[in-house]
Amino acid sequence: MIPIRLLLETEPRQPRLLNPKIDRDLTTICLKCLEKDPQRRYPSALALAEDLERWLKHEPIHARHTRILGRGKKWVHRNPTKALLLASLIALTGVTGWSLWNTRVVPQPQMTGVAVLPFENLTHDNEDAFFADGIQDDLLTKLAKIHALKVISRASVMQYRPTAAGQDMRQIGQALGASHVLAGSVRKTDSWLHINAQLIDTRTDSHVWAEQYDCDLNGVFAVQSAIALKVADQLHVKFSTTEKLDMARPPTANLTAFKSYTRAKNLVLMTSFNPSGKANLLKAVDLLNEAVANDSSFFQAYCLLSHAQDLLYFFGFDRAPARLALAESAIQAAFRLRPDSGEAHLARAENLYRGYLDYDGALAEVEVARQTLPNDPMVFELKGYIERRRGKQEEALQSFERAIDLDPRNFFTLQQIAASYNLLRLYADEAIMLERALAIKPGDVDTKIARALVELDWKANSRPLHDLIDEIRAKNPADVENVADAWLTCALA
Repeated sequence: MIPIRLLLETEPRQPRLLNPKIDRDLTTICLKCLEKDPQRRYPSALALAEDLERWLKHEPIHARHTRILGRGKKWVHRNPTKALLLASLIALTGVTGWSLWNTRVVPQPQMTGVAVLPFENLTHDNEDAFFADGIQDDLLTKLAKIHALKVISRASVMQYRPTAAGQDMRQIGQALGASHVLAGSVRKTDSWLHINAQLIDTRTDSHVWAEQYDCDLNGVFAVQSAIALKVADQLHVKFSTTEKLDMARPPTANLTAFKSYTRAKNLVLMTSFNPSGKANLLKAVDLLNEAVANDSSFFQAYCLLSHAQDLLYFFGFDRAPARLALAESAIQAAFRLRPDSGEAHLARAENLYRGYLDYDGALAEVEVARQTLPNDPMVFELKGYIERRRGKQEEALQSFERAIDLDPRNFFTLQQIAASYNLLRLYADEAIMLERALAIKPGDVDTKIARALVELDWKANSRPLHDLIDEIRAKNPADVENVADAWLTCALA
């Protein structure tokens, strides 16, 4: 029943959003075939064939009501070759139409790629918990360098920490769009680590591979590389020599620096538009400065340090030019260590965008970064922001959708995609994105207001917004000032 209801109530996706190279007139033909109102669809296969013929001749397309059978037979007899060609085009249009409905109205998760879940910390001392998070992060970073492999972002997998009740791997695979997950545990005993890793097929909930590693603390980086290479081998992924070297390279040789970096990254991941955002970022900056003080060649720490400094500036926590200068200093250090790295170019792109509103310069840096960071959602997210600022809404939406494919549980990115759909007046798609966001944070007031506004924008129905504001006034009066603009909109409507 759900596919039928969605088919009746939602619009098919614009073909040009899937591929901007599709001709606009051919897009019009496809969408006319999919009209829900029979009066607006083609009245016959002949009318469709005539528009396809006009499209081939680059003439304006417009279906006309004619004497169908008589004209149809004569046209086929006069043009047997064209009739065969147009029959093929009609079939292609039908397949394209079904694909549009099937991918947009009945969305299916892409069951490819791997998600590296948080490793379980089996050590009683919380001070040693960073080993579990650090191993997970480094494994994910190494695997994400492989172009032939889809790797889910860390932000989306962090909610799947191991629990006493166990985890439903099939459900996790569906939620993340991943065919496999890498899970494991870490136990520290004095100066030794016991690491367990297992690769699981989420479609069958079966173990593909499992192995245990014992090493001293300094051997942890070699173990991380060994696990990453083994996972790639088990998934039958082809990778280049450069990608193999990247997986074998340790992030640092200094465990103290590694600990500071891991703690800082966890803080940055938790940062958003919330009261603790400034404190988290300032603490992360302090930890990253400690990391590079202990290891001046810690490349990833410099990149994350630049990111944290840029966020402090962009979020308005510190708008001093000195903050941007600190970010630039970290970027220069990263380029000195690895001049051709995608991470350094991405850091430069973010600095140009967030600090200087240099869209052209930022976009050029993003394009360089994209060549070696195929699984970094920030590459596509940043590109989406830039294109949206430049007024290229369809291109921005494509970039955001690629970002959410790699980071499907990113609440903020889902909100941004919904905003892009709103700008394009694709209200059915906007509603779907907001529902996905609310599934992650059901109580988020801003998202609930945005969802109610969809009904006003789409169907001129102010009742959902009216009821929601009444509910907020009655149950959460402290939130009223945050929804005052929506309240005014509702009153005006």
